[in-house]
Amino acid sequence: MNGKARWTNATLAGLIALGFLAVASRTARAHCDTLDGPVVVEAKEALANGDVTPVLKWVNKDAETEIRAAFERTLKVRAKGDDARELADLWFFETLVRLHRAGEGAPYTGLKPAGTPVSDPVAKADEALTKGNVDGLAKRVGEHAAAGVRERFNRAAEAKKRMNDGVEAGREYVKAYVTYVHYVENLHGAVMGGGAHHAEDGAAAPAHADHTEE
Repeated sequence: MNGKARWTNATLAGLIALGFLAVASRTARAHCDTLDGPVVVEAKEALANGDVTPVLKWVNKDAETEIRAAFERTLKVRAKGDDARELADLWFFETLVRLHRAGEGAPYTGLKPAGTPVSDPVAKADEALTKGNVDGLAKRVGEHAAAGVRERFNRAAEAKKRMNDGVEAGREYVKAYVTYVHYVENLHGAVMGGGAHHAEDGAAAPAHADHTEE
């Protein structure tokens, strides 16, 4: 294998791995809706410390003024007693998560209870950040996504051999071909289409849906 081929294969493997991670981003968004998710956890710390700065990163710049105002209002209400503090905190959490999701182009569907299950890819992504090492995760998702490409390629290649055996055989080939090409196209598009969390999810969703056909 020459240097160019090695570079091409390595690049494709990287794109596939990143694309697979992007497929999981829909679940990651839901992860940010939970009462023990990263958004609410930081909101609790911000309220305890009386400093809104740490949570501003969770919203777009155009929502910063609203969050600052909500934070100040919450601090004032919290001083009125335990019941008022509980209600004020919950209102602030909801406001922060709502604006966070709006920045991703996603609807707000309410806060989820603490302990709400998240997908294994999301849990592993969080674990990798905690450990400061993503090598194992990248290898795992890369292998999984590459296997998905090979499986769909093999289906299409086998169907192509029989595509002239009749109309139904031809349709089977077209179905396998479209599934294979769209899977690869969407994985690639998830990576090359932009860095926004919401944009990646939208690009990768059709590839994720392909798994239902297996």
